[in-house]
Amino acid sequence: MTQAAKLTDMRTLLIQNADCIATFSSEKPGQGTELRNASLFIRGNQIEAIGPAVELPQSADEVIDARHHLVTPGLINTHHHMYQSLTRAIPAVQNAELFGWLRGLYPIWAALTPEMVFVSTQVAMAELLLSGCTTSSDHLYIYPNGVRLDDSIEAAHGIGMRFVASRGSMSVGQSQGGLPPDRVVEREDAILKDSQRLIEAWHDATHGSMVNVALAPCSPFSVSQDLMRESAQMARSYGVRLHTHLAENDHDLAYSREKFNCTPTQYAQDLGWLGPDVWHAHCVKLDDEGISLFAASQTGVAHCPCSNMRLASGIAPIRKMLNAGVPVGLGVDGSASNDAAHMVNEARQALLLARVGRAMQPPETRTSADGSTRTFFGCDLGPAEMTARDMLAVATRGGAQVLGRPDIGHLAAGMCADLALFDLRALGFGGGAVHDPVGALLLCASAQAAYTVVNGRVVVRQGQLTTVDLGPILERHNRLAVQLANQTH
Repeated sequence: MTQAAKLTDMRTLLIQNADCIATFSSEKPGQGTELRNASLFIRGNQIEAIGPAVELPQSADEVIDARHHLVTPGLINTHHHMYQSLTRAIPAVQNAELFGWLRGLYPIWAALTPEMVFVSTQVAMAELLLSGCTTSSDHLYIYPNGVRLDDSIEAAHGIGMRFVASRGSMSVGQSQGGLPPDRVVEREDAILKDSQRLIEAWHDATHGSMVNVALAPCSPFSVSQDLMRESAQMARSYGVRLHTHLAENDHDLAYSREKFNCTPTQYAQDLGWLGPDVWHAHCVKLDDEGISLFAASQTGVAHCPCSNMRLASGIAPIRKMLNAGVPVGLGVDGSASNDAAHMVNEARQALLLARVGRAMQPPETRTSADGSTRTFFGCDLGPAEMTARDMLAVATRGGAQVLGRPDIGHLAAGMCADLALFDLRALGFGGGAVHDPVGALLLCASAQAAYTVVNGRVVVRQGQLTTVDLGPILERHNRLAVQLANQTH
């Protein structure tokens, strides 16, 4: 590295005089972690100091006036399929559940090209960055026409997002009892060879890394048990993480029982897919035994509420998971099953859905010390099944834990400089932020970020991307979306 590059890397950034900085530096949200009239000083890609504005430096290479703003850690997206941005709102699958939705879209995705993956990844990441998300995973599991995971990684590098690139795969087609058409599955030896190549080429385990690689066979209904086992063995030999879909809906549950004679959690346990280096998407149908096994093994969950509602999959028991000690992060899931990638809105929906889920629980009869009994309905137990701060913790600290990143997820000296600023003067905050700016972020209309900082670099400034020209990319993306749909045969 040249001296000039070193000097650039050590540039300073001052976030000055924020109305509120919600650091989430404690495992108990809100307890001493919200600073009023505070500043945050960044040197290079790390936070150097945070505290009362009068106690921090008053100048830097760049100063952002954060008066009237809420500062939060950058939000963390733990599950996505970014290429699906090309197939949002496809009429034929607008009302389908998971399996019917997949059957309708597999033939379209079979026409994907490397250009389509690159452009759709940048569009998906732009949407995330503009909503205050600084780190995202992506699960790319279909590789037709020369598509490679490298296409996504290069897109992330260009737009400036911290990235966990998951090498997904499908190897069991319809002729072998799987769900996907045979023409979109790969040979397992080729999958494993490419997985090794990607880890060796791209994975960076250092503090502040911008790219991690994970291995992610797609689902119980699209890969073999052998591939699951061999992927786990390879991942652990290299020290990378494992990811897949699990227990997403009733059909998913029935498939595991019919094909493997066990529950999804028992299936995962038998294959070595429980542990602190594993996270599973959805887990809507995780039973009490599954929750206990996940908690004991510290296996993570990516909660995707909008997708679960869109595909009528159900309501994941997130509060029960958290109470048991299961690591839980938030995910927007694929843009064809959401159909959005707005992390603040995802957190808001997760908050509201958790409360609906609690109200739907069957009545509980409790006996008091004097022998009297009382029946409690869900609503009797209070509306705070999940608080706004609880859910923001899931979207920040929780996501960092699920992705195995102790260097992100909260704001403190020595942490990566990933953060988002929200303008509390926006119309949607009117009458709310004056009472509680942190609670208002989720309870009021979902806001766009005024500023998003990734690794000390301002990638969204005053609501606009600074790294790419979004207009031409979006035009190209829409043209490719039409082309993709028209190529289906």
